[in-house]
Amino acid sequence: MAKKTLDVLTESMFYILMALKNEPKCGTDIAAYISKKTNSRLIIGPATLYTILGKFEQEKYVKEISVVGRKRTYELTPKGREAYERELQRLIQCVEDAKGE
Repeated sequence: MAKKTLDVLTESMFYILMALKNEPKCGTDIAAYISKKTNSRLIIGPATLYTILGKFEQEKYVKEISVVGRKRTYELTPKGREAYERELQRLIQCVEDAKGE
């Protein structure tokens, strides 16, 4: 059975959802959040960020709530929150599996 595109999130996708988990943010704020949260281990450029946000909008994981000039603000939808929680549980299970090795 073929996997759906967003069944397993990439690291960048996961962190974008995490950035939006508690409050809406614009693209610049999302990138800054991820850089700070990961101690600059993960830097997401504008092309990657907006490509993922576009996919997330199509899948109804996020919605654009404001546009002021070029600044676009996004918020996590209930479907996006479910995807974040599902991926978080998958990652926790991966870590638990690794502890037994």
